[in-house]
Amino acid sequence: MRDADRDMPVIALYCSSMANSRASGDSSVQSVDRAVSILQVLARHGACGVTQIAGELAVHKSTVFRLLATLESRGLVEQSSSRGRYRLGYGVVQLAAGATKKHDLSVTSRPICQELAETVGETVNIAINDGNTVVSIDQVIGSAAVTTVNWVGQRSPMHVTSAGKVFLANMPADELKACLDEGLVRYTENTIVDPAVLERQLEEVRAQGYGFTQEELEIGLAAVAAPIRDLEGHVIAAVAVSGPKFRINEDTIPGIAQEARSAAAQISERNGYPKPG
Repeated sequence: MRDADRDMPVIALYCSSMANSRASGDSSVQSVDRAVSILQVLARHGACGVTQIAGELAVHKSTVFRLLATLESRGLVEQSSSRGRYRLGYGVVQLAAGATKKHDLSVTSRPICQELAETVGETVNIAINDGNTVVSIDQVIGSAAVTTVNWVGQRSPMHVTSAGKVFLANMPADELKACLDEGLVRYTENTIVDPAVLERQLEEVRAQGYGFTQEELEIGLAAVAAPIRDLEGHVIAAVAVSGPKFRINEDTIPGIAQEARSAAAQISERNGYPKPG
């Protein structure tokens, strides 16, 4: 028997496996697409029955029922007082609140960030923490900025960013330990990779009310950040000033930090945090 003949069953099995994998993937995507369509129907019409939804989407009633059961288990839909009819659940409200909260923070903070950027002449970002990373949600370029790098949407590790250090410093002890236990990756020769050293610096962040980095993520880049708080005093974001190390250094950090803290306090007050005094 030729080698090609012996290989035919293996090739056929591989092709069959790939086809099944694609079919499974296509099915999963279709289910997600249909689930979103169901939510849109409920948003447009209010409470609806399975038959009405199936008719509008041209989908079998058993498929609609199965997807509704999944959405209901995640709190995205709920059954109305009349059995058999479904409406949007509170889970949708929570998702919308998350998006609105970030948008509102960008809107309410922008005038203050513009004033801060003009005062210090550097790039100003509003950053939030997402898992173990920091994400910028808004940015204002200062007049003295060397570059116009757009940080919005970019993710950075917490231990090498000024905003990240603000978040780490204000974490509950168990959450902080979990973050440190994952290990601290080195990005430059100045990156702090010893958890004990970082914890000592985080104590200073808590005491001073701001965090800073100097060439810990990128050579030549330095930054200062201060916490933004909500009504209950929780740190929900940070305002960060970044620029080249020859302008943000040991001599200038105290003054920049004072401006950043003042801006963060104003944003916090607009976000509901009581003004001291």
